[in-house]
Amino acid sequence: MEQFAKPGDFCPNQACPDHQKLQSQQSKPNIIKAGKTRRGVQRYQCRTCGKYFVATTGTIFYRKRREEEEILETLALLAEGNRISTLTRVKGIKEDTILKWLREAAQHSEALEEVLMKDYRVKRGQLDGLWAYVGNKGKKKLSGKR
Repeated sequence: MEQFAKPGDFCPNQACPDHQKLQSQQSKPNIIKAGKTRRGVQRYQCRTCGKYFVATTGTIFYRKRREEEEILETLALLAEGNRISTLTRVKGIKEDTILKWLREAAQHSEALEEVLMKDYRVKRGQLDGLWAYVGNKGKKKLSGKR
């Protein structure tokens, strides 16, 4: 069975000699737990390069002020066909913030699709529509049209 690396399994620092080397590939683990952030996110330190990083590094949730659950729920509601303006009004989240989440979600689409389909019962067709919507929004922004 294929296993995915988890946060804390490798150093994300590109300048580190142990960059992206899994703990299991090394004789002595170089990643140690280093407490938690104020929001309760696990922090890690690489002993090789000394850099600190958090469990959400490299994910859609990195440096977000909203809870993971709220971000996922908002993306699921968008996939189900709810309008951004509706979610802005109902949830009190700025439209620009939701658009930013959408663009970042497109970069992490495979991992997000699995969660949204399993935990939020979003259908494949709804996700295809969501990614098509994100693609169209990106083109409009780049061309300067609104």
